[in-house]
Amino acid sequence: MSDGDLDALRAQRMSQMQSQFGGGGGNDAEKQQAQQEQMRAQEEMKHSILSQVLDQQARARLNTLKVSKPEKAQMFENMVIRMAQMGQVRGKLDDAQFVSILESVNAQMPQSKSSVKYDRRRAAIDSDDDDDYGC
Repeated sequence: MSDGDLDALRAQRMSQMQSQFGGGGGNDAEKQQAQQEQMRAQEEMKHSILSQVLDQQARARLNTLKVSKPEKAQMFENMVIRMAQMGQVRGKLDDAQFVSILESVNAQMPQSKSSVKYDRRRAAIDSDDDDDYGC
């Protein structure tokens, strides 16, 4: 086989693989960029809804919650956005209403009980008996 034949076979095999696995590399980059644009638009829409629904103190509390417990803040944001879209929110939510909604989010969160076991026998390795030997 000559180099031209090998190049033709390679090109044919490459086109088969691209059609089999969903297109070429440039198409994947376009899809990824479109997904990023869609995510950015969703985030912008979420921020605009939250700024319309929450007053200044409630937004400050939400930002503090995002730093300490991001998954709880995400659940709170989703709940407030759903309430706003369904028309359950009248005016801006103040700090007291924020706390009441946050309590309902806490009730929905799965409770994880963690405990610490301290094994005293292992901690007793360094005993005072070492001082009794000698000097």
